Amino acid sequence: MAVTFLDRSHSIAPPDWSRWLIPPAALSVHLAIGQAYAWSVFKPPLEKALGLSGTLSALPFQLGIVMLGLSAAFGGTLVERNGPRWAMFVSMTCFSTGFLVSALGAFTSQYWLVVLGYGLIGGVGLGIGYISPVSTLIKWFPDRPGMATGIAIMGFGGGALIASPWSSQMLESFGSTPSGIGTSFLIHGVVYAVFMSLGVFLVRVPAEGWKPKGWEPTAAKARSMITTANVSAANAIKTPQFWCLWVVLCFNVTAGIGILEKASPMITDFFRGTSVPVGATAAAGFVALLSLTNMLGRFVWSSTSDFIGRKNIYRMYLGVGALLYLVIALAGNSSKVVFILAAMVILSFYGAGFATIPAYLKDMFGTYQVGAIHGRLLTAWSAAGVLGPLIVNAIADSQKRAGKQGPDLYTTSFYIMIALLVIGFIANELVRPVSVKYHEPESADAAREEAK
Repeated sequence: MAVTFLDRSHSIAPPDWSRWLIPPAALSVHLAIGQAYAWSVFKPPLEKALGLSGTLSALPFQLGIVMLGLSAAFGGTLVERNGPRWAMFVSMTCFSTGFLVSALGAFTSQYWLVVLGYGLIGGVGLGIGYISPVSTLIKWFPDRPGMATGIAIMGFGGGALIASPWSSQMLESFGSTPSGIGTSFLIHGVVYAVFMSLGVFLVRVPAEGWKPKGWEPTAAKARSMITTANVSAANAIKTPQFWCLWVVLCFNVTAGIGILEKASPMITDFFRGTSVPVGATAAAGFVALLSLTNMLGRFVWSSTSDFIGRKNIYRMYLGVGALLYLVIALAGNSSKVVFILAAMVILSFYGAGFATIPAYLKDMFGTYQVGAIHGRLLTAWSAAGVLGPLIVNAIADSQKRAGKQGPDLYTTSFYIMIALLVIGFIANELVRPVSVKYHEPESADAAREEAK
């Protein structure tokens, strides 16, 4: 019975189904798995309770992001074949189980179980859950792909807006001991399982041949950077466009995730020794604020890309982002306002990069297997999930050992991020329409077969 319910064929929408029910279904999953962005709230308690360094306490998060990219890459074709309901169920099971295993690790002070649970098992839930609604949303909203994916994927950025104060409050209530951390993990696993099940029951795929009333594909594809053909996932990875976009995503993510993973201790370190230091509560508020801009950026900027084009919007993400990092590096701890505002805009570009990339892929490769192509591209996130936190944590740890403090712990990292964003900007400039030799010979028939 459960297997039948999860079959793609049993989730085809009836003729009168409203496409506006699909974004809430996607949000129920993305708001849950977006908890990953609140990991920095758990870092200080884990470091204190288990005697970990900043680099070690980042491992669950780093492994989770690595598994996100790998499971999205290898599971993308399965998600396309089995449908979003099956994918959301798998995501819910893995993500919640990951928290339960992490709870066991905290209770027993076995940190490797936290890494296994949150990073490995939960990371699979992150990857499958992240891509589960993408191709479905693009099929339901071919007239506004940037807006549609932005609505859903903003949930991933906004997950920490809920999780950060919630997790902080639980740690305050239960204590920052191994037992208190374990209880917090346990509650997370149970609550997220219930919340994500809403998406499993609500999601639908459009019937074959469905299109929005009054929308004509030929009129929508008039821009030179939007293809009228389709490219398979196997052919997409052979194109220079795919690898240019891989570099764009990887370095845009690296620049943002380095701040996000260490946001709470970073702002505390940055302004320690100043006249107005930042305490734990204010640092948790900073994490929530970054989550808010991360979330809003995914919707606002990706929706804007429907009007000004994907290439132009990425010019802004990468170019302005590099300038803002320079502002932070030069300003140091002279102004909290400058630091916070610049970090907020950088994180809005970071989140928007995720929300815009599915629409960019749809423009380049068509709707045929766009979910599988997106999954493969998310290996860039895996690389960035290691690279960003490694750069920031390793340099900060090294500077601490050298006796430095305040902005000096992070300035070198910021200059590295500027260089990476400039490389990403150049890669975006190299993107051109895909050569016809990579197109499917009968793309219309292929797209119909994929939709079945």
